[in-house]
Amino acid sequence: MVISILGCGWYGKALAKALLKNNVIVKGSATSPEKLQQLSALGIIPFQVNFKADSEDYDPEFFKCDILIISIPPKTRQGEAKDYLPKIQRIINVINKHQTAKVIYISSTAVYGDSNSEVNELNDPEPDTESGKTLLEAENLFKQQTAFKTTIIRFAGLVGPGRHPGRFFVGKKDIPNGNAPVNLIHLDDCIGITLTVIEQDAFGYLINASSPDHPAKSDFYQQATLQAGLPAPEFISELNNWKLINSVQIHEVLNYEFKVPVWQNCTFD
Repeated sequence: MVISILGCGWYGKALAKALLKNNVIVKGSATSPEKLQQLSALGIIPFQVNFKADSEDYDPEFFKCDILIISIPPKTRQGEAKDYLPKIQRIINVINKHQTAKVIYISSTAVYGDSNSEVNELNDPEPDTESGKTLLEAENLFKQQTAFKTTIIRFAGLVGPGRHPGRFFVGKKDIPNGNAPVNLIHLDDCIGITLTVIEQDAFGYLINASSPDHPAKSDFYQQATLQAGLPAPEFISELNNWKLINSVQIHEVLNYEFKVPVWQNCTFD
């Protein structure tokens, strides 16, 4: 099996390592020669691929694969949101041109606004952030395609090696909404869910990927900072806008068992 990963960042590199252990041939994209060397050192076949709103630069060989995984988030904080959808459309056009049959698109639970309720894949998202609105539009572009099958995985907040949650709020005070539930997923489960989609050939689905454990924000982050040996943050004991991300498909379609089902005593490094 040959799998191409468009976007070899924190998740993409870790996924590539797991695929290589399963004797999968992995092609990975980067935008600079330095990053290409890093991919090659890991055993990933490197390709310089660069899609922009008004241009594209890629080797057609990259898209000759059994499955294409797209993990390129909209960089809304850097002001790149307006360029994201034209870039995604260019990628879709190239997928169709080279007849790639199966795609996994990595989205985010940011497509759900704070509805003060529990939500799952059966609920229509009502995003309330620029990032969430952009991602939902990108999801819809993939859903409209008929020449290839796409499974969309919506990751919750990402934690794990290199993203220790104990460092997110170190020593801060008067952090609002301390009683709101957290919606997070460990890198091990990001990889586990993706591998399960591939192994089960589960394409054409929309999957929420969030840990089933949703402690209050204050409890979770105070415990995480203590574990990391850092100054604990202080939260305001209140419950304002919130959401609780659940999943129907994780169980009904994938029958997936979480590697990190509860956060208590979890190690992140």
